[in-house]
Amino acid sequence: MLEILRESFKEIPIVKRGDYYYFIHPVSDGVPALEPELLEEIAEYIVERADLDVGRILTIEAMGIPLATTVSLMTDIPLAIVRKRKYELEGEVTLSQSTGYSKGELYINGVKKGDRVLIIDDVISTGGTLLALVRALKNIGATIAGIFVVIERGEGVASLRTEGIEVTTLVRIDVDEHGVHILED
Repeated sequence: MLEILRESFKEIPIVKRGDYYYFIHPVSDGVPALEPELLEEIAEYIVERADLDVGRILTIEAMGIPLATTVSLMTDIPLAIVRKRKYELEGEVTLSQSTGYSKGELYINGVKKGDRVLIIDDVISTGGTLLALVRALKNIGATIAGIFVVIERGEGVASLRTEGIEVTTLVRIDVDEHGVHILED
């Protein structure tokens, strides 16, 4: 299961910044190219397991976009993108997010009270962005039918679970100077 995804972690570039090892991967970075077969495998996995009784798929700019777009095309469910840019549209909701490596504001448009959404994203590390998004959606009055994140690294999922937030991840990894290691449950 998810053989293309698992295979895609072999011999990918690792970049060290300070004491932190970053992995460079097609799903999280678009480098090297994000192959259609990988997108299709990920999308099929999500479609088979997600509660698709939703009015909207929601993703976070930028690398969640190809994943969520593929699921949207397969299911005919509209897609909304949480953007890093403010549009000042009526109903726009601002959320502040903080991760281990960045801080900033994100903007939600196209989600309103009573909407059921499916969240799809590329990577979870600290969980800071997803926590802020979940809180903002609850404040809007939207219902989260599920959260799917392709790559889990670090303590983000465990941290979200302590907040009562369930996240389904497709692969859990660790990264060190020797490369990416897929962790088995």
